[in-house]
Amino acid sequence: MMPPKPPSRPDRVSLWRYARLFRKDILSAQPARLYRAWMAEFRTPFFQSYLINQPDLLQRVLRERPGDFPKSERISEGLRPLLGRSVFLTNGETWERQRRIIDPAFEGGRLRDTFPAMQAAAEAAATRLRQAGPEPVDIEPLASHMAADVIFRTLFSIPIEHETAARVYHLFRDYQRSQPILNLAAFVPLPGWMPRFFNRHTRRTAREIRALIAELTRARMRQIEDGTAPDDLATKIMTTVDPDTGDRFSGDEMVDQVAIFFLAGHETSASALGWALYLLAIAPDWQDRVAAEARGWGAGSFSDMNRLRLSRDVFREALRLYPPVPMMVREAGCPERFRDRDVPRGAQIVMSPWHLHRHERLWQRPDEFDPGRWHTENGRQCQRSAYLPFSAGARVCPGAGFAMIEGPLLLSTVLRDIRVEPVAGRAPMPVAHLTVRARDGIWLRLVPRG
Repeated sequence: MMPPKPPSRPDRVSLWRYARLFRKDILSAQPARLYRAWMAEFRTPFFQSYLINQPDLLQRVLRERPGDFPKSERISEGLRPLLGRSVFLTNGETWERQRRIIDPAFEGGRLRDTFPAMQAAAEAAATRLRQAGPEPVDIEPLASHMAADVIFRTLFSIPIEHETAARVYHLFRDYQRSQPILNLAAFVPLPGWMPRFFNRHTRRTAREIRALIAELTRARMRQIEDGTAPDDLATKIMTTVDPDTGDRFSGDEMVDQVAIFFLAGHETSASALGWALYLLAIAPDWQDRVAAEARGWGAGSFSDMNRLRLSRDVFREALRLYPPVPMMVREAGCPERFRDRDVPRGAQIVMSPWHLHRHERLWQRPDEFDPGRWHTENGRQCQRSAYLPFSAGARVCPGAGFAMIEGPLLLSTVLRDIRVEPVAGRAPMPVAHLTVRARDGIWLRLVPRG
């Protein structure tokens, strides 16, 4: 099954045309040759960047020497209004301290504790979708609603219908549609004193989201002090002490972290879920198998999740074809040499799951939807060396395990009672906002199963 790809651009375009395309939509700006190249160089008057697809180079940057390749400040600038100094954007000692406090909340035992809240959100989503009428619906906002409900229930023990949760959700939907990944700072080296060029709407929406998160955080702090706080992820993170310093997150720091939890735990999951449902709509045989597995599973427990093998393979394949974060950028902290080419200090190192997951020299039938590939030798090898939906190494997403429980669970619960069907003439076109979304939505029909 061949899902649609974005239109390829010519291999050679002017710098400023490329910059305009890149800012508007990263995916459409990429030339076709990058799906077969091991490495590519891109020069501007201000900096050099290198896209790397070669597995041993990825290994060097992400696993062997991550400290020599910190997060790029250029790309971070585009997310700063919302995420502040969150763990997604920081480097060095600040990042290490943040991870020491955050990581315990996402260990296996904590995932087991959050599973009932996750399952309640999945059942609520299935109930809402069963009530949908016969007309086609855009599944993207519905997937966003499901993923946001999971985050609020597991993080703050409140459903999406809670007034503050609903407000954050709607503001974030607005923000992610209007905010490009890159702003001028990504292409032009602005001095630290110069204001960044965010439009008024972006700044206002980010302030409103952060104010609401601060309200939730202050309320939780009071509950912790009173001994009435629920035992959820927010409480765990806010009460965890850094074993090296004895410090906890301050209120302002917690706002930064909750913002990235919502971005990483809601926006990325929603993207993957929407594409997974579309892929199953155009592959009805796979969909029927997932539905049969879900009905056999029933309302299983956390320890039964390993029985949702087909659903997990489908979700993993959706993450391959439509990785929510299409590109990750690091900066060379010292002079390097990649493929007999000198890479200067300060160069931008681009690792692109979008290209890597469809690389013609690594994957068999890279553009085909085939959940069965994960049980082939090629699939197993590529999963180890050419599959980065959550990054890898020291900076792997702390919520990767959470996502791989949430995705298959939501997918199975929804498809247990509902069939999804494509709408003729409305094949979705992937574009990159904050994550990989569809330009005009993902339109499906939801049909009750007999």
